[in-house]
Amino acid sequence: MKGSKAGTYKDKTPKSISRRAKQWRIAPTLPENVEFFANAEEALAAGFRPCLRCKPLDAASDAPEWVRDLLAQVTALPARRWTDEDLIAAEIDPTRVRRWFKQQFGMTFHDFIRARRLGLALDSLKNGHSLDDAALDHGYESLSGFRDGIRKTFGTTPARASGAEILRYTRIATPLGPMIAMAEDRGLVLLEFIDRPALTAEIEELRTKHGYAVAPGTSPHLKAIEKQLAMYFAGELQQFTVPLITPGNQFEVSVWKQLLEIPFGETRTYGEIATTLGKPSAGRAVGLANGRNRIAIVVPCHRVIGADGSLTGYGGGKPRKAFLLRLERDARRLSGDQVELPMESVG
Repeated sequence: MKGSKAGTYKDKTPKSISRRAKQWRIAPTLPENVEFFANAEEALAAGFRPCLRCKPLDAASDAPEWVRDLLAQVTALPARRWTDEDLIAAEIDPTRVRRWFKQQFGMTFHDFIRARRLGLALDSLKNGHSLDDAALDHGYESLSGFRDGIRKTFGTTPARASGAEILRYTRIATPLGPMIAMAEDRGLVLLEFIDRPALTAEIEELRTKHGYAVAPGTSPHLKAIEKQLAMYFAGELQQFTVPLITPGNQFEVSVWKQLLEIPFGETRTYGEIATTLGKPSAGRAVGLANGRNRIAIVVPCHRVIGADGSLTGYGGGKPRKAFLLRLERDARRLSGDQVELPMESVG
């Protein structure tokens, strides 16, 4: 994605979105081979992949080095109670930290580490530790402060929270922008782009309707999906193996199961899925259930298209949907398979 006053542009010769060539002191692209766009999303929709050399979209989604260092310290000392003075002493601007965490997690850094400590404390309670031990071991000097923290973060008492399933979440960088992944002990529950408009409502539903206690953290399932996503975007993985947990009503779950049956690199229409379910007139209901899928990419709602071949809606945005379909098409072709995609997604 090359920067210019006119926006971003793509070099038509290598068929990729890139940064400005002169940053590497190489010959500029010929004007006739340059096409300008207002943003990277438009270039993606036109069929151009991110440059493999400069990885322009990764630059926007990867956590900066100072954030990675800070998170490493948080992980090493999980019970530490950070203050703005601690950040300043570490030569980190508290305002900068607050802004980054609000953009990426919807909460301040202090709220993030508080929720993380409380999630670890809940683990202690679930493992049979006393309320006193759980509080003191995770940086709380009083039981009243501990109880109040749990009430504000999880909306319930320590006794009830300790019986809830903990839903841990982490941020994952991808070539299409950062995603948030959430997992419980049995498997992956949510995987969404952080700019998805419905994300806040999805998390609130998991918390209130399905009884999860949501806290930052990591788990084997979160590590697995991060690794598998990297392989998927590299064209090296066609079938995800991370276990999935999909709370929903009977019809929604039946639709999501059908999504998992769509082969890599292929598409189905809403009507075809409705017919497979024995409800040929339920295409609209299938579309609604498709839109309520919480596990993007893994439960491949991006493989569902309109009856006329159009991409129709997608919670992560139509440019991302087009990109994912092209990615899978190209991976299939490299493996020797011939596949066709909706005309709108062909670039």
